[in-house]
Amino acid sequence: MRRIPMFIGLFVLLSHTSCESKKHEKEDQTKYLVSSPIRKDTAITKDYVCQIHSIRHIELRALEKGYLQHISVDEGQQVKKGQQMFHIMPNVYQADLQKAKAEAEVAEIEYKNTKLLADSNVVSENELAMAKAEYDRAKAEVTLAETHLGFTDIRAPFDGIMDHLEAREGSLLDEGELLTTLSDNSKMWVYFNVPEAEYLDYITSANKDSKPSVDLLMANNKKFNQSGVVETIEGEFNNETGNIAFRATFDNPDGILRHGETGSILMRVPLEKAMLIPQKATFEVLDKKYVFVLDKDDKVQQREIIVGAELPHLFVVEKGLSENDKVLLEGIRMVRNGEKIHYEFEKPEKILSNLELYAE
Repeated sequence: MRRIPMFIGLFVLLSHTSCESKKHEKEDQTKYLVSSPIRKDTAITKDYVCQIHSIRHIELRALEKGYLQHISVDEGQQVKKGQQMFHIMPNVYQADLQKAKAEAEVAEIEYKNTKLLADSNVVSENELAMAKAEYDRAKAEVTLAETHLGFTDIRAPFDGIMDHLEAREGSLLDEGELLTTLSDNSKMWVYFNVPEAEYLDYITSANKDSKPSVDLLMANNKKFNQSGVVETIEGEFNNETGNIAFRATFDNPDGILRHGETGSILMRVPLEKAMLIPQKATFEVLDKKYVFVLDKDDKVQQREIIVGAELPHLFVVEKGLSENDKVLLEGIRMVRNGEKIHYEFEKPEKILSNLELYAE
């Protein structure tokens, strides 16, 4: 009777050993997908925080002292060139003009009388010249008085949109006091700061004389409906940040953009013969990126790489790999450093065809 339990135990042990053997055999035969890096001309999109400015943005100030008699416009209103915006009480300046005109008339009469006498050789040529100079001075005073009177009527210097009213009707204004600001938003100047290294890459590139096209990502994370053109670069670097300002110009036909907005400039930067690998082939250890590379004995070796840029599903590798390396694409968490594996190699072109690649 004791032989039966012993026989059953031996059978279970043999069965378990057989299953474990088959399991290990299956694990040993697991094949991992492997490929190589590929070099390809492509482009990346870099984004830069930007400030949006009107092509013309000015302050409107009172050119004369006086009471603000009338405001013809409202905050946020579109105004046309030459349209009246503010009117300062003109009484004092009208009186000055009338006085200047009267004095000019007296001077004119004096000049004409002196000329008649000079023609008759009654007075000298010097007296005639003095009378003429006095008449000219009086006419200049009239022009000056007309100018001061004209300053009481403040008109828009160009088509634009006005901002906040800084004074109200009835306010006593000083000369030079701010009334409002006016913005010409037909075109917008968008400024963005570029690091020194990227500036040098741009300025030494073959297409440095062309005007690159850029896009604007607005604060609501939507693209602006017009593309812009980089037209100029400022003359000096900011010593504190190490950046230099680029300026792009955008048409603004619908008036969507306004002075003072923020956003991000999106600029496509071409990369020649960039080395690409799928992002899924990498893993991180202490903020450094690594891949598993197969050595000549088909053992996986952990290797650090330097990533220069990021594309959808892809990394651009600056250092750490060559085109002949075999990189593990799948099963990264299932292998150990130095472990020998069985693998299946797939051409990098086929791997990339299944990924979203924006190449030129």
